[in-house]
Amino acid sequence: MDHAATGTLHHIELWVPSLVRAAASWGWLLGELGYETYQEWPDGQSWRAGPTYVVIEQSPARTAFRHDRCRPGLNHLAFYVGSREQVEVLAAEAAHHGWRLMFEDRHPFAGGGHHYAAYLENTDGYEVELVGPGPDQFQAEAEAQAQAPAPAPDQGPAPEPAAGEAPGDKAPEGDA
Repeated sequence: MDHAATGTLHHIELWVPSLVRAAASWGWLLGELGYETYQEWPDGQSWRAGPTYVVIEQSPARTAFRHDRCRPGLNHLAFYVGSREQVEVLAAEAAHHGWRLMFEDRHPFAGGGHHYAAYLENTDGYEVELVGPGPDQFQAEAEAQAQAPAPAPDQGPAPEPAAGEAPGDKAPEGDA
């Protein structure tokens, strides 16, 4: 991709204390979210989805060995997730990949009653928010399904036309 729309995020670069640990947790999560491995070099790795890519790097220039989301700087990254079911699957599997579910007592509405999300933190202190469809999206989907015509019941194969009749010549009963 040569150039994306103005305002589209180009990349995010996260400096991490352990490339091995970060590649395991971030690699799993980004892969589950549809990102594909993009670049690899001795001190880093990146994953790409569309025009945006996420970099993890164990830079020798970093000055700390743990990310603190409560200090000035990056608090968390938020990613859209296609369904509430997928939010739950990712939240359940996260513990096997270096993440823990935050705010368990308020999950999945830790962000408020109309905000369905899982908040995860990895071993190095990075937080992600996995945002599922909200009530407005569910309402729109339900209305669209209600307005869609019901599928016709399967009535089996069409009857064979009578001798000398072409298919479709006979009007359905009640239409004469």
